[in-house]
Amino acid sequence: MREYKVVVLGSGGVGKSALTVQFVTGSFIEKYDPTIEDFYRKEIEVDSSPSVLEILDTAGTEQFASMRDLYIKNGQGFILVYSLVNQQSFQDIKPMRDQIIRVKRYEKVPMILVGNKVDLEGKALADDWNCPFMETSAKNKAYVDELFAEIVRQMNYSSQPNGSDQCCSSCVIL
Repeated sequence: MREYKVVVLGSGGVGKSALTVQFVTGSFIEKYDPTIEDFYRKEIEVDSSPSVLEILDTAGTEQFASMRDLYIKNGQGFILVYSLVNQQSFQDIKPMRDQIIRVKRYEKVPMILVGNKVDLEGKALADDWNCPFMETSAKNKAYVDELFAEIVRQMNYSSQPNGSDQCCSSCVIL
């Protein structure tokens, strides 16, 4: 069984721990508690090959930035997380990538850029408006059919005698 060392990097509060804990335990942490450093192990199967991931969830605050070189040196793959509702966190991720390239001395380091909290911005607005929220991609045809099916449902609901004053009262997240 192969073992892989994965390092999760990003600014504070972008959801690094939430992503990691969701993956490892299947549960979502509501409360934000700044991480200094957490280590997780999880066995997974990828393409019929069993593997063990050793995941290092790092601190996002600047006071622990000096430890990043060590994390990067020991890591094999990197997940770079920013928050879609925090533009500064997107700017902060670029120097982290540069640091990985500098420490690893290799341009093709395995890494994935993750825009997290995609649910918050639109979901919060949809909640305020009391209407459904969906994420779609016209390019990839992701949830496009569902979008139009849902608007038909909403129109059908609003044309019902009891639905006219409660249009969009149910929330659908796809």
